[in-house]
Amino acid sequence: MKQSIGFIGGGRVTRIILQGFKNKNVKFGKVVVVDTNPEVLANLKKQFPEVESVDAKGAAGQDIVIISLHPPVVMDALELIKGDIKSDSVVISLAPKINLSKLTSKLGHVKNIARLIPNATSYINEGFNPVTFASGFDRKQKKGILDLLKNLGKTFEVSEEKLESYAIMSAMLPTYFWFQWKELADIGAKIGLSDTEAKESINQTVKASIDLLYNTDLTPTQVIDLIPVKPIGENEPQIVEIYNVKLIGLFEKIKP
Repeated sequence: MKQSIGFIGGGRVTRIILQGFKNKNVKFGKVVVVDTNPEVLANLKKQFPEVESVDAKGAAGQDIVIISLHPPVVMDALELIKGDIKSDSVVISLAPKINLSKLTSKLGHVKNIARLIPNATSYINEGFNPVTFASGFDRKQKKGILDLLKNLGKTFEVSEEKLESYAIMSAMLPTYFWFQWKELADIGAKIGLSDTEAKESINQTVKASIDLLYNTDLTPTQVIDLIPVKPIGENEPQIVEIYNVKLIGLFEKIKP
């Protein structure tokens, strides 16, 4: 019998995970979601007709329970559903900041607890998703969960103290660049390229630039020196400062 899966929260991350599973034709015995916003549930069911809308108790009673909530509301939600989660269920929290110790304080009867930092690129099965497991997590169950999560992309086990670092350096990383690539494509159209030509230029060059920086024997300084003209070079100090202030500041807020 296929395992059932329940999502506590039906927002963006739930949609990303469900799409990743759908792409790989992953089947569950049942897929249920609880969310306080009826519109969120309606939109989710349009994209994934197999999803059943249930109450919190119904979502918590599944074989796999995904806590897909923002950190400030996780503990209150767990207080409400802790009695409905089966002792042999797998509980996976997607929230930063709320560590295994805090999760266990609410779910003392559940040994199979894990934390996963999801990535938007799991939508196309190219996620980079670090996961950590509670010390008492059943070994056979762990293998099954890892096999399941690998459908979303690269899934790898890390020590818990590194999860928030990966939240900054992986989960949120696309947001540092997506708007820039969009703006560059718009500029390409203004200077004579078609939309397709501009996007292909950015796509191919960004991928190759990353390979050049990380997959050759050149140092970062040598790579940067390959192009003598740097149109926004004078603005680099401000950009570096923004990265350091914003990202390290955010890390300090989300770490346990």
